[in-house]
Amino acid sequence: MNWAVAPESSEPMSRLLIHVEGETEEAFVNDVLASHLYGFGYTKVSARLVGNARQRDRRGGIRAWNAVRKDILNHLKEDSKCLSTTMVDFYALPQTGGRAWPGRAEASQLVFAEKAATVENALLADVCNEMGDDFDPNRFIPYVIMHEFEGLLFSDATRFGQGIGKPELSPKFQAIRDQYPTPEEINDSPQTAPSKRIMNLVPGYEKPLMGTLAILEIGLDAIRQECPLFHGWIERLEQWSQ
Repeated sequence: MNWAVAPESSEPMSRLLIHVEGETEEAFVNDVLASHLYGFGYTKVSARLVGNARQRDRRGGIRAWNAVRKDILNHLKEDSKCLSTTMVDFYALPQTGGRAWPGRAEASQLVFAEKAATVENALLADVCNEMGDDFDPNRFIPYVIMHEFEGLLFSDATRFGQGIGKPELSPKFQAIRDQYPTPEEINDSPQTAPSKRIMNLVPGYEKPLMGTLAILEIGLDAIRQECPLFHGWIERLEQWSQ
């Protein structure tokens, strides 16, 4: 794993590892989020793909929670001064069987306002249970994207279209965005999830490339203004290193 290292500082080291689902999220952390967090005292920020996503058949979905949890636990145990967090899509999390993520099946039956917190609280409880009584729960901040990373791209329809080189599609992106109170609420059925809507408008949409170009064009501030759950996660990360 390669750490992105901030300029030298005399302040105590604050290290952050973000466990991400795919290469688009990895690029977001390295190209957008890391530089922002360095302004809040972090000295090292890195993204780690959960379950070797580069080698995983994407049709197989995200890795089982037991395997991802092992990676998180190892990181927390290896570096007692670090913070660990997640950035994974609610839509893709396994709900049943041996691959299930805590809280995901229950959350699917709840209203939108309770979905993310139900999964995040369950993940935190599971990690704390494994780490033992001496573990500081503030060192693990689970974050589940509602409903998936592509939803964040609807934070600015104009810049979304510009970022992927298709400005003529911006009105159509905006029409989708206008149907929901926030981009995070664009729903998660197999037909109407954010990524499915984008692929219907952009045949051959390449998530790692186009998603990264779009997010760079849109910027962190626009996403925070439009997506309250995302904003809350960033705010917690900002406060941790202070």
